[in-house]
Amino acid sequence: MSKPTYVQDYQAISEVLNKYIEGCKQAKSSIMKSAFSPQATMYTVGPDGKLTGGAIPILFEGVDKDFRPSPDATAAITRIEIVGTAASARIDANDMSGISFTDFFHLLKVGGQWTVVSKIFHTHVAP
Repeated sequence: MSKPTYVQDYQAISEVLNKYIEGCKQAKSSIMKSAFSPQATMYTVGPDGKLTGGAIPILFEGVDKDFRPSPDATAAITRIEIVGTAASARIDANDMSGISFTDFFHLLKVGGQWTVVSKIFHTHVAP
């Protein structure tokens, strides 16, 4: 029988996702980079209705270039689901550099560490 690890895994995933949130709030990709696998990808549907995105450096470049510090922004990890070494999670963020969005992450536990391998997102229309 294997030892249950759900609580520890949940906490570890939360820590990984909080690096992403903090990097967005501070507009510094250096804070979030360790949360992502170097092979990670990021995609969304652009205003033209077409798939846009690619390798994760696109996220880092966008955060460093286009984001501004948003210390009062709010974000919540609204869901984490874990099955063995695979997990999915959702983050909802409001007024992060003037943008509100919903992120969906897929994570894998590689070498005992949780890492984001893919991110898709939806940007909400500003009120």
